[in-house]
Amino acid sequence: MTRRVRSLSAIAGIAVVAACAPARPVLPSGTGVPFPAFAQAYDEAVEACRGARTVLAELGLSGRAGETRLRGRINTGISAPAGIRLEGVAPFGQPIFILAGRDGNATLLLARENRVVRDEPPEAIVEALTGVALTPAELLSVVAGCGLGARAVSDGRAFGDDWVAVNDGAGTTYLRRVNGRWRVGGAARDPLTVVYAAFEAGAASTVHVRTGGIADITLRISQLEVNSTIDDKAFEVDVPPDAIPLTIDELRRSGPLGERAADRQE
Repeated sequence: MTRRVRSLSAIAGIAVVAACAPARPVLPSGTGVPFPAFAQAYDEAVEACRGARTVLAELGLSGRAGETRLRGRINTGISAPAGIRLEGVAPFGQPIFILAGRDGNATLLLARENRVVRDEPPEAIVEALTGVALTPAELLSVVAGCGLGARAVSDGRAFGDDWVAVNDGAGTTYLRRVNGRWRVGGAARDPLTVVYAAFEAGAASTVHVRTGGIADITLRISQLEVNSTIDDKAFEVDVPPDAIPLTIDELRRSGPLGERAADRQE
């Protein structure tokens, strides 16, 4: 097994997440019935999250990308519109990886293998690692509880008393009534689907993210802080001068959906 494959295999097993996922809600399907009060319901659902400009959180990750099982903990800091820092937490010692960048340009350092991917879109790096392409803005919105982004809505359909689907201009946002209040229950924009679960004190602590039949990932959100100050230096990576370059194509080929993924299952 090559050094490159070992490093990316480690990412697929960052750290054990002990908690079991709660049951995943099923998003409604079918045509539903007209819901004239959709705009008010949507405004209520996104009231607490649409003003999020930064998020800090610990994300417990589990699930699969292709045939590869993913499990780990990621310290997360994101600042609108496009600042991102993700650290793969190891049980001991330095982070397994650090991904950081801003304005559509990011660096990934595989700290323990001393490999580095430079100057790539952050969503391309995230996709290579997990099978899900999320921009910093999308990930901020997902973690803050606004699905794939708060937008103006133009239509609403009800599915029973507790679910409403609204057209948000780029896809569908699903509203769910939780303890008498509308919350964002999920979102769908091909090929991504986001479903929220485990609402505590009104906020969802679990997010299920799917991308077609490729990846199915659960994020458990803890230690969430919204609109805390994040130093700009957080979006930089201190790369050792002797770090060995790794291309995004090599990262993809060695990642959970790449041609070497089957080798890691053996």
